[in-house]
Amino acid sequence: MKISNFAIGDSPFIIAELSGNHNQSIERAKAIIKAAAEAGAHAVKLQTYTADTITLKGAYTITDKDSLWYGKDLYELYQEAHTPWEWHKPLFDYARELGMIIFSSPFDTTAVDFLEELDVPCYKIASFENTDHVLLEKVAKTGKPVIMSTGIATVEDIQESLEVLKKNGSSNVTLLKCTSSYPASPVNAHLLTIPHMRDLYGYPVGLSDHTLGIGVSIAAVALGAMIIEKHFTLSRADGGVDAAFSLEPHELKALVEESKRAYVSLGKVNYELSDKEKNSLVFKRSLYVVKDMKAGETFTAENVRSIRPALGLATKYYNTILGKKATKDIPAGTPLNFELTE
Repeated sequence: MKISNFAIGDSPFIIAELSGNHNQSIERAKAIIKAAAEAGAHAVKLQTYTADTITLKGAYTITDKDSLWYGKDLYELYQEAHTPWEWHKPLFDYARELGMIIFSSPFDTTAVDFLEELDVPCYKIASFENTDHVLLEKVAKTGKPVIMSTGIATVEDIQESLEVLKKNGSSNVTLLKCTSSYPASPVNAHLLTIPHMRDLYGYPVGLSDHTLGIGVSIAAVALGAMIIEKHFTLSRADGGVDAAFSLEPHELKALVEESKRAYVSLGKVNYELSDKEKNSLVFKRSLYVVKDMKAGETFTAENVRSIRPALGLATKYYNTILGKKATKDIPAGTPLNFELTE
């Protein structure tokens, strides 16, 4: 899959999610983008909606006492969290100046029209929109690559959504395993779904990770994740709607570095020795005479041992050697060979 000039497959594609961590300051938004670039992230992602395009005033108040946003009216929450549309172009221009890919999650069809004007290179479908067939059709018809989170969707939901995308022209799709809780517990990550999802649907798979830290993301790379998306902020202490489960710059840098190491380490199924390993064969064990022996003397556990280096007989011959006679005088420290035994 290609997004702009970056080929997914060279290394995990790391996306820094800005979300609402700009705290309604465009300068802070730019600072977050700059920090993401400096940390080595490949892309930064925005969210394109307004409170009016995503909900209605008074439609719902969050009643889950475990939620970070308990007691908030959805409309008011989205007013606080949204990225003003007039910011998009300067943020797109700024990210591109820094050499980053920048794209967004549209939350309705008007957002798609708006993002097309900015020449967005690809689209992200958020978990809560992954069964919105109207939005999926609109996005698919742009012909751009699509990254779709699969949180709170059944196997059948995902299949239906993929069919909508394919029917409307999307051939370049990546799925993201996602646990839609904020923050998510590693216990609920169920990363073994990643290779299963890849085999089941036949599309590349990544991870949209809402857990704390980078451990779950690294494990996902080891299981074949090609994209890692994490929320990102300058400092969790600064607050913000998603700050509590967002990475800070030093953590994002570690994610970029360690995910690439994890990816490179996967290699292929291989039992052959590398050249460096072949050079180390000498440090394996073999049979040595460890006490001076006279010709005709019997090899015993007292005068024969398995030691390093591997210049003598292989240790699998130990029991074969015991009880045999020395063919000549053998000084201690001599690697054994069959010519020394009768």
